[in-house]
Amino acid sequence: MKIDRCPACLKSGFETYCNSCLKKLFDRKKVNHQLDFTRPEFNSAKLERSDRLSISGVQIKHSLKLENNKLLLTEKDGEYILKPIPGGVFKNLDQVPCNEHLTMQIASQVYRIDTALNAIVFFENGEPAYIARRFDRTKEGRKILQEDFTQIAGRTEETNGQNYKYDFSYEEIAELIKKHIKPYQIEVEKYFRVIVFNYLFSNGDAHLKNFSLSRNEEYGDYLLTKFYDLLNTSLHVPGESDLALDLFKDSFETEAYKAGCKFTKPDFEKFAKRIEINKNRFIKIYNDMLNKSSQVKALIYASFLRNDLKDIYYQNYLERLENIELVNCSIGS
Repeated sequence: MKIDRCPACLKSGFETYCNSCLKKLFDRKKVNHQLDFTRPEFNSAKLERSDRLSISGVQIKHSLKLENNKLLLTEKDGEYILKPIPGGVFKNLDQVPCNEHLTMQIASQVYRIDTALNAIVFFENGEPAYIARRFDRTKEGRKILQEDFTQIAGRTEETNGQNYKYDFSYEEIAELIKKHIKPYQIEVEKYFRVIVFNYLFSNGDAHLKNFSLSRNEEYGDYLLTKFYDLLNTSLHVPGESDLALDLFKDSFETEAYKAGCKFTKPDFEKFAKRIEINKNRFIKIYNDMLNKSSQVKALIYASFLRNDLKDIYYQNYLERLENIELVNCSIGS
């Protein structure tokens, strides 16, 4: 598969991964973006049941290891997660890998969100797939203790029903972060930025399993893991809810939201206050996230996403950006 930009960071002028990305992703090994095999069969999929349409519920994950500068499928000691084009009834499924890669790159490059290292690879037939380096292993290969928030909240399908990943709120996740993390004020700001990011980039499937804590090997305490599974789901599930979970617990809504304005600045300001981010920090973080449109646009149009979807992706972002900047609104505004 001939390309003209780095399939990790999207910088132009490269026919495979640039040196910087080879260093970060593959420990300087000369890995090529072209795999020596075709997409594995779908019969290994373990699909989750839910009343909601969920892209993550149909994405198949395979394990890869790096051996002699080549990425190979493996059943144990995997170093990378491979996510090919999923099957299912959603729209534009052939674009899911490029969508996830683009969204993750925007998060890390533009908004400095700590994400899993990731890239695009191509199967032997030229079909794209998304790859992420695992972050639940030490360099020596030991497993790092990690739990997602379904585990932390003690929620399972058996005890909480098919929507156990969704019947919760982002405010309640923050309460669990406070309970389990000592440097709460530092970590909750990272969490807040991701919630705003998910709204801006139409990620309507950021459920409980998409947030995790891991134990710090040196000090034995817990921190948020790198963020993962960031995807503009509106390209595949039109009309999906603005956020996967309720923003607030106890069915709380701001007056602006009650007026039919969806999520605007008052919602995120109230959310920040309820999760104990002070007003000055809220203003700084919030304003910083609104001033990135030129950088966002550049990455969108440098991505491997199909051209017509680049336009839709960018317009969706601009619409969300306009909403989130509103301070006062009413129905029909």
